[in-house]
Amino acid sequence: MAVRIITDTASDVPQDVADRLGIVVVPLSIRFGDDEFIDREELSGAEFWQRCATSSTLPETAAPAPGRFQAAFEAAKEDGCEAVVVITISSDLSATYQSARAAAEAVAPYPVTVIDSRSVTLGEGLLVIEAAEAAAGGMEYASVVSLVRDTIPRVGVVGVLDTLEHLKKGGRIGSAQALLGSMLAIKPLLTVADGKVAEAGRARTRAKALEATAKTALAAGPFHRLGIAHGDAADVEVILAKLADAPTDEPVLVGGIGPVVGTHGGPGIIGICWITNA
Repeated sequence: MAVRIITDTASDVPQDVADRLGIVVVPLSIRFGDDEFIDREELSGAEFWQRCATSSTLPETAAPAPGRFQAAFEAAKEDGCEAVVVITISSDLSATYQSARAAAEAVAPYPVTVIDSRSVTLGEGLLVIEAAEAAAGGMEYASVVSLVRDTIPRVGVVGVLDTLEHLKKGGRIGSAQALLGSMLAIKPLLTVADGKVAEAGRARTRAKALEATAKTALAAGPFHRLGIAHGDAADVEVILAKLADAPTDEPVLVGGIGPVVGTHGGPGIIGICWITNA
């Protein structure tokens, strides 16, 4: 019997990849003022960025209720899955991990392991894909859990923002707080360190920021997996070109940043995410 892999929409796993690997993606919700939407179900990435461009209100996110996870666990059991492995956005960035834990307790003794990825966007997503491919290949439950936990220290994320307004309002700025102030001409670089958003550098122009982001990522290689996620960024091809010769075991995965991460990163965000070789 199969091990089912479940994640949340903060992982930005492309839907076609999730469908191919049997990954179940539990949605967070997005709110623009009084209007609330379920990620992917009621609001696509394209619709989200369009709303960001026209709305006078910055969006907010909310973690899934435990019931959403519980329904996914019960469906896995009904489908004959022997166990479930859940990989969530960093618990320092969202209450999603706690929600999944509560749901896991509700379905006990059915075996569910909830793992905090300590990451976000395709940092989390590449970890999910690694687990799903292992499970699809017949890896047993305990081994999938060990694989995910052993891989987490090899996950990295570095990104560049076009604006700090979304991150500032969302309260996820963490140790990057020092970036605030007279930032009109500065493009900030961010990373995820120990599950929190942290400053990774600053650049005077977008072009220099993209160059610094690519250089930071390349210095972490060689890679087992490499991904590029972006939020309505017209210049994502620039990053793709800079990473064209990056040493990676698997093809580079390019995906859109959805409403969850986009709410905090804002339009123009580009993230380079990876799993290094063991």
